[in-house]
Order: sequence, then C-alpha cells, then structure tokens
Amino acid sequence: MRLSFLFLLTLAGLYLTLAQGTYEDCCLKSVHEMNKYTKRMVMSYRVQQTDGGCNIPAVVLTMKKGRRFCVHPNAKWVKELMENVQSKMDGKKPKTPKKQRG
Repeated sequence: MRLSFLFLLTLAGLYLTLAQGTYEDCCLKSVHEMNKYTKRMVMSYRVQQTDGGCNIPAVVLTMKKGRRFCVHPNAKWVKELMENVQSKMDGKKPKTPKKQRG
C-alpha cells in the first residue's frame, strides 16, 4: 500500500516536471531602433502573441542570414517595416505563365 502511494507520488511529480519543461521561443526584450541597412535585411516577420508562455507583445523580425530581432509592435517604424516586408512577400508570389497566341 505504501509502495503504491510512493509510486503514484513519484509519477505525479515527474509529470509536473515534464509539463513545466515545455519550451517556447519568446522575446524577453526588444530593440527600440534599427538603422536603414539593418531594416533592408529583414526577410520575414511574425507577431508574438501574449498567450501561453509568452507574456511580452513583440514582432520577431527574421534577417537574411537567419538572425532574429524582437521589436515593439506599436512603434511607427515597425508598422511601416511590416508593411514593406509584406509587400515584398506578396510580390514574390509565383507568376502564372502567359498563354502564347498561335
């Protein structure tokens, strides 16, 4: 009886330890400004939501070489940069080939 209780207690402790060990890629601080050259290197972005384990609102910018920067989502320059990056991404959609007359 005592052994089964100890086993269940150990199992519950192990379960709680594993549940807390989940890893989320969250921004802990953000960059307040970037120079023009760095802004031109941004290839994509994603918005970090404040749900789950991430409690800081941020936009994660991914650069050409894969480096990531976290920036504040309400900054005017960030919103403009997101629009520019989105227009670049929309412009890279595959074009359908033109039909040839003949």
